Amino acid sequence: MSRILKNQIFIPIAALLLLLLFNLIADPTFFKIAMGVNSDGNPVLSGPIITIINNGSELAILAIGMTLVTAASGGQDISVGAAIAIAGSTMLRVLCGTNTRPDTLRTPVFVAFIVGCLVAMAFGAFNGLLVSIFKIQPMVATLILYTAGRSIAAWINNNELPIISDPKFAYYGGFIPGIPVPTPFFIAMACVVIIFLVLKFTNLGLYTQAVGINESSSRLNGINPVFIKWLTFVILGVCVAVAALIKVSRLSSINYSVIAKDIEMDAILAVALGGNALSGGKFNMAASIIGAFVIQTLTTTLFKYNVPSDALPAYKAVVVILLVVISAPTFRESMTKLMSRLKSGKKKEVANV
Repeated sequence: MSRILKNQIFIPIAALLLLLLFNLIADPTFFKIAMGVNSDGNPVLSGPIITIINNGSELAILAIGMTLVTAASGGQDISVGAAIAIAGSTMLRVLCGTNTRPDTLRTPVFVAFIVGCLVAMAFGAFNGLLVSIFKIQPMVATLILYTAGRSIAAWINNNELPIISDPKFAYYGGFIPGIPVPTPFFIAMACVVIIFLVLKFTNLGLYTQAVGINESSSRLNGINPVFIKWLTFVILGVCVAVAALIKVSRLSSINYSVIAKDIEMDAILAVALGGNALSGGKFNMAASIIGAFVIQTLTTTLFKYNVPSDALPAYKAVVVILLVVISAPTFRESMTKLMSRLKSGKKKEVANV
């Protein structure tokens, strides 16, 4: 039991199981998955569980980049939502050209994604430059883009709302004909596989943790802390671009002020819920990804029980605070010590008998 409690991934898994258990007791239909037909007449799966893996996929993708940024810099990027708006607006601009209501796409979706990815990486590099070179605290450095990002996104398309009429563009944020599982889930799984392969076959994870634990020591061991911090922000930019593609594909359009609103907070909470220290250092990528789905499960549960959208953040905050406190290393250490004392006390009682 002590070993299980010490394992960092225990808390997010336990939190997910508790939420699922609550839904099982309160309303077993929460787990009902039905086969229906979408507006295009294609068979698709529906139900709360499908909603969780669908909407949680974007958050899981962002949690990957946010985990690396947090581990290396000891801070968080709060401009993620604004960066998604910029990247999504850029993709739509490339796809639509000067006509906001094109009958056909001006360029392939892949080309638009690459352009959006380069833009998101450029803004990530800008944030990384402020943090790594100018030593600005990450939240303060990314506050610039957080403030101006959505205005930049609107400026890219002259404050107009482009609309893509090509049904194929909706596949990335919806369903591919003949496949009833949401496409974002496959995109998220591809990102998860890629990051785990990168962490396994490169030294990115080791270097990131070394820089986050002790920047001076890592420099003495031949690691370039400036480059590592900068690189993590660029990687987060790639994650932002992927999430942006999914976001704009869902509606085949964009709303600059609403798209990905407050998603950066959910991404940070996913990292914290995974038991990763927000001050940097050692991290567990799998725990962060599970944490993302815990956050989405909580959101879906609250919506299912008709919690008003205005009150949703308050309910969410209370539950998340409890989960984050429980997942904190200090709390886990205290519980481990308590169990050790109880165990030693029982041994003494047996010995006295």
